[in-house]
Amino acid sequence: MVFSPTASFASALLLITPYTPNIATVETTPGCLSDNFYGTYGGRSVFHLTPACLEDSSFRGLEEASLIPYAANGDRQLVWLQEAAIDSALVTPEYEAEVQGFFKWLEEDGHAMGGEQQLSGYQQILSAADEPGVELHLVNIQAEGGSYGLIAVESSLVPSIEALLPRYWKPYTLPKQPASYLPVPKPALEHVRNLLETVRFDPTVSSVVNSISLAQMRDDIRWLTGEDGVSGIVSRHSFAEGSRVAAAWLKERFEETGATCELKSFLIGFAPNVACKYAASEDTTATVLISGHYDSRGSFGSQRAPGGNDDGSGTIALLGIARAIANTGVKFRSNVELVAFAGEEQGLYGSKAYAREMREKDANITVMIQADMLGYHAPGEPPQLALPMYIGTSEVAQLVSNMSAIYSPELTVGYTAACCSDHQSFHEQGYPATQVFERAGPIADPMYHNSGDLSERPGYDLSQVRSIAKVQFATLLHAAGFDIPGDEDLI
Repeated sequence: MVFSPTASFASALLLITPYTPNIATVETTPGCLSDNFYGTYGGRSVFHLTPACLEDSSFRGLEEASLIPYAANGDRQLVWLQEAAIDSALVTPEYEAEVQGFFKWLEEDGHAMGGEQQLSGYQQILSAADEPGVELHLVNIQAEGGSYGLIAVESSLVPSIEALLPRYWKPYTLPKQPASYLPVPKPALEHVRNLLETVRFDPTVSSVVNSISLAQMRDDIRWLTGEDGVSGIVSRHSFAEGSRVAAAWLKERFEETGATCELKSFLIGFAPNVACKYAASEDTTATVLISGHYDSRGSFGSQRAPGGNDDGSGTIALLGIARAIANTGVKFRSNVELVAFAGEEQGLYGSKAYAREMREKDANITVMIQADMLGYHAPGEPPQLALPMYIGTSEVAQLVSNMSAIYSPELTVGYTAACCSDHQSFHEQGYPATQVFERAGPIADPMYHNSGDLSERPGYDLSQVRSIAKVQFATLLHAAGFDIPGDEDLI
């Protein structure tokens, strides 16, 4: 463990550790970490470390952890900055210059805080000249590949911090106060394990998932990106008018399939979540939730943010599933929710609000699967489905993998360090959750967070999107249970 020599003078100590699926296995004094949890970001977890725990505890397997002093200030908000896991082909001279400029900007007027690249007291004018400056305190940063940073910034700036970051970086807001770590309860894990043991090929499921229409997916994505010349959408950024247009359109499309939908606001200025429900045919609280995010991000300085892959592809997968539900007459035995989140690009705001609401209601979410970036197919590679290497429930990931082998065997399944999407919000609330992604490995899409993220371009593979959507739908059908009037005709 790395300790800063100035730690004893800080009003708060932040412990940054490599990710571990079970915090209890690394703390020798129960509660020192598990009761002071800020969250997991990328491949690292953040904790508040009390003086008592610092003096009385040791931690197993945390040799690479860092202890960061922080002068706590209630007017500032902690924000984690994470560089995405990207393929080396995306690390262009232009991008490297962008990152170097960002670090230079951060370091100006800063002063050393007990170690190289650990700065504090950073101040910079971030707003227009006629507005007051905003104080930005750099807590810890790693200026190397796979970088991450932890900053404290005036709360009013937090929702727009994404616009200041290099293209492959994303912000994640830490809670105001640390909370208790919520593991997925053992009965919830046992439920998924039982599914793993009992799931077998079902010809009705196969027929239903194969009814997802590729042609309709093409129409849907061209509408969402504005490529069809009809929707008029230029951007689905969470603050853009196009995101409101998209939200209303999505609500209408889901409702056409028999769902009951609601536009759920969560923060002023943000587009709403689109939450749609299919009621259970049996008396149960069990709920299976499938999601994507419909907000987008474009190139720096450009108003265009079509988001064809990130995450128009996950959104049309939801629409494809919904339309197949309607076309086949599926009735679910458990409750089912299809949710299109907003605010993902600014730090999972929409899904965090929704997951907190579900936890406050003590909702019984038995399986949650987020679809984010399904459409890019790298040249020379097979079509793929990737599952998260870090954050998520391994049993749910295994269930999805098994479903892929059964219902979309054309996909090669593997793991990715690309992190993190809206499933994290549910996993942190103790729900069994995972994510589906387009590639086993780092992000390779050259139009990632780019205004060129359209559907009509080399590498955009709607067949791969459909194959992954089939896996999501099959998992939903097996996990929720279903009936179809006259289903013998589907076999």
